[in-house]
Amino acid sequence: MLTILLQATAEGANVYANFLFIGLIILVFYFFMVRPQQKKAKDQKKFREELKRGMNVVTIGGLHGRLLSVDDDTVWIEVDKGIKLKFDKIAIAMEATSRVNASVATETTNP
Repeated sequence: MLTILLQATAEGANVYANFLFIGLIILVFYFFMVRPQQKKAKDQKKFREELKRGMNVVTIGGLHGRLLSVDDDTVWIEVDKGIKLKFDKIAIAMEATSRVNASVATETTNP
């Protein structure tokens, strides 16, 4: 067993190259997978903290509505006249007006 280990480490430069290669893979994985996900989560948290009454929002389930009230953990959304639903704040995905404005902008640039 010892002779096998000694034979495997006979080429010292090859061992360092393998460690360098593994380190580069970890570095690339961090910059292309972990870091963007952390940034997206941070932006989503900031958006949820800035929710205010009267905003048109979309939930993660695709429900569109207008915010009636915002509490610490929950929000009340008016879906239609007289129909009010209570959601957790984490269920709010995006602001509907920014999504509508983006689609209108692309329609006007593409005839």
